[in-house]
Amino acid sequence: MPELPDITVYIEALSARVLGSTLLGIRVFGPAWLRTAVPPLREAEGRRVVALRRVGKRIVFALDGDLFVVLHLMIAGRLLWRAAGAKAKAGRSRVELGALEFSTGTLTATEAGTRKRASLHLLAGEAALAELDPGGLEVLDATRDAFAARLRAGNHTLKRALTDPHVLSGVGNAYSDEILHAARLSPFKQTQKITEEEMNRLHAATRATLLTWTDRMRAEAGDGFPARVTAFRPEMAVHGRYRKACPVCGAPVQRIAYAANEANYCARCQTDGKVLADRALSRLLHDDWPKTLEEMEERRPAAASGAAAPATSRRPQGRRVPRRAPE
Repeated sequence: MPELPDITVYIEALSARVLGSTLLGIRVFGPAWLRTAVPPLREAEGRRVVALRRVGKRIVFALDGDLFVVLHLMIAGRLLWRAAGAKAKAGRSRVELGALEFSTGTLTATEAGTRKRASLHLLAGEAALAELDPGGLEVLDATRDAFAARLRAGNHTLKRALTDPHVLSGVGNAYSDEILHAARLSPFKQTQKITEEEMNRLHAATRATLLTWTDRMRAEAGDGFPARVTAFRPEMAVHGRYRKACPVCGAPVQRIAYAANEANYCARCQTDGKVLADRALSRLLHDDWPKTLEEMEERRPAAASGAAAPATSRRPQGRRVPRRAPE
């Protein structure tokens, strides 16, 4: 899912292309993309783009007349830009959801996969726009104390707190993994149990990670439109790097899958060498689950020779995986 760094760079690129231009029309290729009926899309035609902004993980086009076009890309949504006058491709791809046609070019929204979760809203007035805002804290604008207060307002795992849009704005699965690795904290440590020193590390790591990746993506895009928006990058420390070497200590990166999400972490850097297990795997394997990296390494020869060994990447068959991470 595009997160704060991705959305920020998208908005910067769009501002250079559509700010001050006229929205000529909105084309919708499937009913799943458009989530509002009032006002009708024709109300947006001919209006000037006066501002662009981010609301959580949403991209907002502010039009004159107090109208707002809001895009949420969800997990697999992406944006493509074609400048006015550029030759269009023949036909339409099956992944295209629709397009916003400006006087300066066309912005096409795409979504891979069969589950169409990306959305388009046309809203009238700031009050309607505010209803889409989950209210998460803007971490790059917040002080350390405000950050700590928001995290400690509830008692959840750090992984859940970082990715909850009602707690923090714009952080998702990928960058939460990177933040926790940089802070050297377990994804399942509870927010009300972290020390002041750990909170200092977490706040600093959150800011540094988001700013660093925003700068990297900005430099990668240059004057062009962002074309490589992905949650899996080889430069990342742990996210998407299951079983690969941690860049800090060399230990294999671990992974826990739960519901439709996952947590990637380094046991040596973040959990004092302890290999974490989700509830379903713990119940299934009991004492067979390796508790440390050393135990895991000892069992690898047995797995290689064909003996049964627990596989950390697979969910147990026939058992329902819990819908939320253990706290």
